[in-house]
Amino acid sequence: MPIIRILPNAELCPEGDTLVVPSGTSICEALLENGIAIEHACEMSCACTTCHVVVKQGFKSLGEMDESEEDLLDRAWGLTPTSRLSCQAIVSNEDVTIEIPKYTINHARENH
Repeated sequence: MPIIRILPNAELCPEGDTLVVPSGTSICEALLENGIAIEHACEMSCACTTCHVVVKQGFKSLGEMDESEEDLLDRAWGLTPTSRLSCQAIVSNEDVTIEIPKYTINHARENH
């Protein structure tokens, strides 16, 4: 089974973590099922960018990005060439390393 390595995030995962997950699991599902409370304001329906992650390793092993995800990512804070919406990024058989950005576009969460 593939491994998802999460780099440290001061709020959500201060020490980082390593998750062993079944192939076909979305990164968002894996995080939530393992107690890492990544935001997912649209309940994983690909309608917001609050579950944005940056894939540091294993980007090409994830399922392909569709047009709606590409369009939404344009609004994500801290967008990089290897950004994905974790609700849409499906893990295959290869290991993946991700970083959860410090901020999202969810103003309520950012205390604005």
